[in-house]
Formats: sequence, structure tokens, C-alpha cells
Amino acid sequence: MAKNFVSNDDKSVRVFDNPILDFLSRVHFTVPLLIYVPMVVYFLYKAIFVYQLSVLYIIPFFALGLITWSFTEYNMHRFVFHWMPPGELGAKINFMFHGVHHSYPRDSMRLVMVPAISLPLCALFYFTFLYLLGERYLAPFFSGLVLGYLFYDMTHYALHHLNFKSKFWLDLKQHHMIHHYSDPDNGFGVSTKFWDLIYRTTFKKKTDKPVIVEEREHLEVTEVNH
Repeated sequence: MAKNFVSNDDKSVRVFDNPILDFLSRVHFTVPLLIYVPMVVYFLYKAIFVYQLSVLYIIPFFALGLITWSFTEYNMHRFVFHWMPPGELGAKINFMFHGVHHSYPRDSMRLVMVPAISLPLCALFYFTFLYLLGERYLAPFFSGLVLGYLFYDMTHYALHHLNFKSKFWLDLKQHHMIHHYSDPDNGFGVSTKFWDLIYRTTFKKKTDKPVIVEEREHLEVTEVNH
């Protein structure tokens, strides 16, 4: 199988000539937790103690926020991160935003969304749904949306750097590894495979099945002939 990556080492290559931009293109996986966990707590606090919403409102709007992020995660990965603008400049843009991750999938500093991207997106979502829902119902909705984003970021890091024993996580990891190493045109869901099933972007059946091989903490994908 042709490798769709350059290196499986946990190393971080330069993508910007400007040192400030290159620094901003990297982030430790704990940074989103420090930024967004307080946000989840704050909006839940507002929903419960400021607006005094009952659970009959909090739970549905919280769940709607989770679903909205899940839908956004899939579509952003498929139609934005994997979009290839035309020409040499387009290829460079694609590499800077997502191609570098496919080339160096174990780069631990480029596995969660950098604040330079996530914070503007957060603001965009906030003001969009503030207009659609109003402040009262935005509180539980936005806490669910942000928690969904955090689950996505932490799941993405874990799939590349943690070893799992549970069937659920192993299956999800296999799904993401096939996307990376065998079929990057399918399998765009990271925290769930649900939208791949809806959009019919699950992996096609093949005689050769990619499997995950863990060896000396380096991830590789090999093929097994049936």
C-alpha cells in the first residue's frame, strides 16, 4: 500500500517562514481544555442559575448543541480541511491547514485545533446562534456545542497517541487510521462514524484490510491478505 504520510515520528515540521505564524500553528493538547472547559461551565451556570431554565429546556438544547458540533465536525473535515484549491498556491494552503497533519499524523503539536482558528470559529458560532436562539436558550445550547468540540479535539489526540483496549475505541481508532493511511477520501468522522454512514462515506470493502500495528510507540499500518 502506498503510504499517505511522510513520517510517523512525533516531530513538528515548519509550515510558515514567519516564526510567529509558525509558533501559532502549534498547540499543546491541553490548551483547548484550559480555554473551553470554563466556557462550558459558565454557560451551564447561566442556563441553571441566571435564566433558571428547567431540565426540560436544558437537556434538549444541550443535546442540540452536541449534535450541531458533530454535524459541523464532519462537514468541516470533509469540505474545508480536505478542500484542495487549484494551483500551487492551493496546494500550499491545503498543506498549511490540514495536509501537514496527514503528512505527519503523529505530530502531537498539531492534533487539536489551534486557538487562532478555534476562537474565531467559536465567536462565529456564538453570534450566529445568539441571533437564532436568543440569550436564554443559547446558554445550554452553546455549552453542548463547546463540549462537543472538546470531545472531538481530545478524541483526535487520543486516537493518534493512546493505546486502547475497549472495542468501541479500537474501532473508532481503526476508522481514523484507515482514513489517514489508506483511504483519505472517506471516513471523515473523528469522534463518531455516524455522519459517514449518513453521507455514505464509509470505507469500501476490500480484499486487503488495513490494520493498526502498535510497535515501540510508533503507529504503522500494514495490509493483511485474506
